[in-house]
Amino acid sequence: MSVKNVVKVMNFHSLLRVEKSRRKAAMYFDTERELFKIIKKILFNKNLILDKKAITPKSDAPVLNVYIGNDLGFCGDFNFLINKEVSKDDGHMIIIGKKVHSFDDKNVLLFMSKEDFYQDFSKVEDLIYDGVIGRKYREINVIYNHYYNVNKLEFTKKKLFPLDYDDVEDEGVSYDEDFAMETDIKPMLNSLIALYICYELKICEMNSYAAENVVRQQITSESLKKIDEIEEEKFKEERKIRKQKEFQAIIENFRKG
Repeated sequence: MSVKNVVKVMNFHSLLRVEKSRRKAAMYFDTERELFKIIKKILFNKNLILDKKAITPKSDAPVLNVYIGNDLGFCGDFNFLINKEVSKDDGHMIIIGKKVHSFDDKNVLLFMSKEDFYQDFSKVEDLIYDGVIGRKYREINVIYNHYYNVNKLEFTKKKLFPLDYDDVEDEGVSYDEDFAMETDIKPMLNSLIALYICYELKICEMNSYAAENVVRQQITSESLKKIDEIEEEKFKEERKIRKQKEFQAIIENFRKG
């Protein structure tokens, strides 16, 4: 297969992956929003006596940052700003993507490829649940390239924890409902918060994957244009040489005649 055909295939698959990522993120988004509403209904319910300190992070705890990059090449400077943030981060880190590099591995709790993120998400889950339920972090952030549309990608740092409870409107949410509780509400609420954060991470990863493939599609499109220009120049040169040979043959025949 020629280089041009390989680039064409990459270009085509990049477009398909953008749409697939967008649909998958939308699927996760519905569940994530419902989880948030459940958490908010429990937290602000007027019939529950809930000690907010039990779910409030410790002010002296470290920060956990989750970095999402990519595994494959042909993405230009896609990971440039992510690597820049990693290089100056002195907190705890989870790094997703082979192209993201850390020079201080002692603070990296987990380093995994994008493929491992899909196949072994439980490793990320365990760290998030342990961090939230154990109140190990005062803040959890995700740093990635966010996809809005094919014309707008944005390097983003999004705070996942503590939750911003003004983020979801109160439409259709009641805080007067009574509950019959058969368990300790605090660990259950922390588990719901951890689950919500895990869904947020999946949404951010899908957005990052879409952004990555937009960049790859743009670069492959530009590469195809360059290949076409090179081929056109080569064709012109070959035609020029062919005409020179034809003209030379005519001259030779004229001399012989």
